[in-house]
Amino acid sequence: MTAVTTLTVRQVTDLIDSHFPQVHAGGKILFVEDIGLRTARVRMTYDSQSVRPGGTISGPAMFKLADFSFYVALLGLQGAAALQAVTTNINLNFLSRPAQRDMVAQVRLLKVGRRLAVGEVALYSVGSPDMVAHATATYAMPPEHMKRTTP
Repeated sequence: MTAVTTLTVRQVTDLIDSHFPQVHAGGKILFVEDIGLRTARVRMTYDSQSVRPGGTISGPAMFKLADFSFYVALLGLQGAAALQAVTTNINLNFLSRPAQRDMVAQVRLLKVGRRLAVGEVALYSVGSPDMVAHATATYAMPPEHMKRTTP
């Protein structure tokens, strides 16, 4: 059995900045805060451009946070081998109105297989214990990944 190690926050951030800098187009508002075994926490700093009419954070902004955070968790677990992983499905349920402040995503990878990775993302407004949105996500793993074994 192969020992499982995760990348550090710095290593994941460097991979993203080197291979996916366009995620920060318009300004860097997404920050990796923590990487664990099959987990990640990402912060989206408040940006007035993310507010929709009615004074709430927009759905597309929350979707971006959920999708990006899932990708971060995969990178944390698989490193550069997961750079080519792509979203195949995300289902996002909006549970309550988020406040106009930073949001945090908590990711948990449920299964990382040879072809697919499945997990969930919980979104919170910073300072509130109530989840504002919940996502389930599936990513297609790159063909190179199929040569690796995962726990």
